[in-house]
Amino acid sequence: MDRSHPADPSIGGQLRAYDLPHQITLVLLTQVLGKPKSWILAHPEFQLSTDQKAALDSLIARLGSGEPLPYLTGKQEFFGLEFKVTPAALIPRPETELLVEEALKWLKAHGEARFGMDIGTGSGCIAISLLVKCPDMRMTATDISKDALQIARENACQHKVVDRITFIECDLIPPDSQKVDLLCANLPYIPTKKLAEVNSLPWEPSLALDGGADGLRLFRQLFDKIKQFELDPSLILLEIEETLSHATFVLCQKAFPKGKIDLLQDLSGRDRLIRIENNK
Repeated sequence: MDRSHPADPSIGGQLRAYDLPHQITLVLLTQVLGKPKSWILAHPEFQLSTDQKAALDSLIARLGSGEPLPYLTGKQEFFGLEFKVTPAALIPRPETELLVEEALKWLKAHGEARFGMDIGTGSGCIAISLLVKCPDMRMTATDISKDALQIARENACQHKVVDRITFIECDLIPPDSQKVDLLCANLPYIPTKKLAEVNSLPWEPSLALDGGADGLRLFRQLFDKIKQFELDPSLILLEIEETLSHATFVLCQKAFPKGKIDLLQDLSGRDRLIRIENNK
């Protein structure tokens, strides 16, 4: 399951500093010391204080219990940018960068298309990445979680794009929306019965993972609202669950019978993205 995190090496259920891969240890030390990696590498003689050792042990214990590393450090890199993350929002995944790449390709070829909407924005990583790369673009970012939207706002401020993004707390699409050029959505797509397979489930919000009985509940609702509110996007990009790619593709065909629909794979060769050019 792609929204899971690999198990960490452990001994008797608990990790020790010398059991950890070098890079993870380095990341934890930057968190404890408040120093960059370069400083730590340049000072191998530095000795941790008693309090610093206790702080490091605490982080290692949390990691050993399965808590994702980004929640320990409070940050995660995505598309070359650093994003604040908390358990209020899903941790940005590398495979989602494919969605941003496809959006940027299309935006480059359509210079007049400069208004987008990011549905279920979470940390805001998709919308903010697009705004950073397209200085003349504007975005609306929606989420049903007020706490997630707060994190997204902070990330927008950090990357100096907050003046070009509108955050709206709503269920998918606000009813007073205007037409948009580009619609992006990384919706919860894991079938409820498969949630137990997600290693990070005890820490990440189930609201951002649970796609209903068949994993497609939110997609159906989104398509209904696109039509109901006459949003009429020219391009729709949807991250999907690989084992549901065929079912999701068929659902898209029914919702957009005139659209040009493509199924794209990520770098691991897994079905990852559905691209819909909405021919009107």
